[in-house]
Amino acid sequence: MSGSAILIRSSSRMTFSDEDILRTLIQSRNRIAAAAWVVVRDAQAAEDIFQNVALKALTKKVRFESAGDVLSWAFITARREGIDWLRRHRNETAGLDAEILELLEKDWLSEDTPRGNARMAALQECLESLPDKSRRLLRLRYFQGHSCREISARLGAGLDAIYKRLSRLHTSLGVCIEKRLSETEVTES
Repeated sequence: MSGSAILIRSSSRMTFSDEDILRTLIQSRNRIAAAAWVVVRDAQAAEDIFQNVALKALTKKVRFESAGDVLSWAFITARREGIDWLRRHRNETAGLDAEILELLEKDWLSEDTPRGNARMAALQECLESLPDKSRRLLRLRYFQGHSCREISARLGAGLDAIYKRLSRLHTSLGVCIEKRLSETEVTES
């Protein structure tokens, strides 16, 4: 079989098979999990959410006509699952207020996919431009799920210093992403 998608005919429309849906989701696993992580700020929860999205895509009898349809549905579902996760864990996390999450969800639903893809690409470029020490700190905190206290002990740095470094990294990544997005918009117009 070639790498092209296998389509099955359903009524008069072409739809993706379960195999194609799963292949599309697996190829975009990091991006979908990142969409969940943006909401929950917990790497393990984001991975669990990705798995739930994949399971739903295969068991809910959802029909997709293209990889774009699969990804659009997956991103929206991952974000909604993230919001649900935050609500269930409200007392355990210092997450965002429910009203703010609702506003974010509306904003995300209205966000076009190319802009979201551009933002993810900008984030990846900005992360790659960071020094190894900064990338290690972000990896420990957000991808391995260590608390700031655990990172402090592991790196032999003060807890306050870890908080400040993370805050500075968040700010610099935000500035970097916005700069790259504005550069992209200028070159496209």
